[in-house]
Amino acid sequence: MIEVKQFINGKMVNAISNGTMQLINPATEEVIADISFGNGDDCTVAIDAATEAFKTWGKTTPYYRAEILKKAAQFMRDNVLEFATDMVHESGKPLAEAKGEWMVAANLFDWFAEEGKRANGKTIPTNRIDKRSFTTWQPMGVVGVITAWNFPAYNPARAWAAALAAGCTVVAKPSEHTPFTGLHMAKALTQAGLPEGVLNVLTGDAASIGDAMLKHPQLKKISFTGSTRVGKILMDGASATHTKLSLELGGNAPVIIYDDIDVVALSKSAALAKFRNNGQVCIAPQRFYIQENIYNQFAELLSKEVAKLKVGNGFDDGVQLGPLITLKQKQHVADLLQMAEKENGQVLTGGKMPGHLDKGYFLQPAVVANLKQSSALAHNEIFGPVLPIFSFNTMEEVIEKANDTPYGLSAYIFTNNIKIALNTAQQIAFGMVGINEWTPHGTELPFGGFNQSGQGHESGSEGLYEYLELKLVSIGGL
Repeated sequence: MIEVKQFINGKMVNAISNGTMQLINPATEEVIADISFGNGDDCTVAIDAATEAFKTWGKTTPYYRAEILKKAAQFMRDNVLEFATDMVHESGKPLAEAKGEWMVAANLFDWFAEEGKRANGKTIPTNRIDKRSFTTWQPMGVVGVITAWNFPAYNPARAWAAALAAGCTVVAKPSEHTPFTGLHMAKALTQAGLPEGVLNVLTGDAASIGDAMLKHPQLKKISFTGSTRVGKILMDGASATHTKLSLELGGNAPVIIYDDIDVVALSKSAALAKFRNNGQVCIAPQRFYIQENIYNQFAELLSKEVAKLKVGNGFDDGVQLGPLITLKQKQHVADLLQMAEKENGQVLTGGKMPGHLDKGYFLQPAVVANLKQSSALAHNEIFGPVLPIFSFNTMEEVIEKANDTPYGLSAYIFTNNIKIALNTAQQIAFGMVGINEWTPHGTELPFGGFNQSGQGHESGSEGLYEYLELKLVSIGGL
């Protein structure tokens, strides 16, 4: 049994209330740790510490900050096996995926270490000969970062690295389901020389901590990765306190597959892309729209590929899918499958507890056909191992179906016709569109969505400016 504490002002501390919560391994259903379960009181202490630390951290140069971020990135790489092992225990994902995620997190710290040096202002010509004006960027101050469990290293790294590079101090609240990873990242930064109070990591009640962030006058912004429901709650609260927000929320990504593609090759890549991290991905390809004359062929080939995927404990050789994160999440996915069957959807493969496993929150990956646009699988974010397929005939029809959602995060188009690809991409209302690829994102690329999928951007140069304020300085009488 491991005791997990909070990291506040450079020290590992218990929650003020001494509250704790059991951490469950989703693959074994065993209790693996007692974690400190804090609340708004702990958050207030952390914000006060970050406020004090900002007085000096905010005045450091981006070159000084970059050296610390780079050292932290290298510490993550040097300790990737230990950190990834703990990620598997708390999240269930396969070890190879956990290692890869930590390497991407390290890359984000390297990227923003350099990007912080390029927050350039500009000199602006004026309409008077005795006047000079220029702009400069400065850090916001203390920011709150609340992140989800599905990518416990990648999600925080995008925000922490950008905020720290910008000169902000951070009060972070990783998911209570994956506290090990956030604390390992804090350890990397501490070992790299990050001063006390610049980063604080809370574990505990998300609602209470979020409320404290909104109400504290020194916290200038909240970056949130999670559900659209919680994002709306934060927006309501922020309207009263004028707290700025960046929101990376839910998704319901359409996959539009035209009939000129290589059906065999795409069925293989689609099976891997959809079930990455067990489908628990905000940009997961979700609603597969297949042109009518290749629908049956694609469904048959895809089902065979999905049936081959190996489900099991993330430490076992060859495992491609681990468990869902909680029993509640497993039940949510099972309920959606049951609703689809009541709507006459046909489960071509999967959807049950794997026969070789008797514990854990596992589901065999499923493919569901014979669905109408009104189906529950078309309008709910699945966030699990279910791949629904729909048919379409014309480009106009599929664009209408793709846009039939309040979400607008990512979308995917597969065709060898560049005119059709670009016309489709232009008319679908999503912030990120992949054409003939499954990864329309990257460390150097802006990540963000339309509509109810959020506001603001992470990664890329855009991610840095989310934590900077633009100031105009104008000098007269010259």
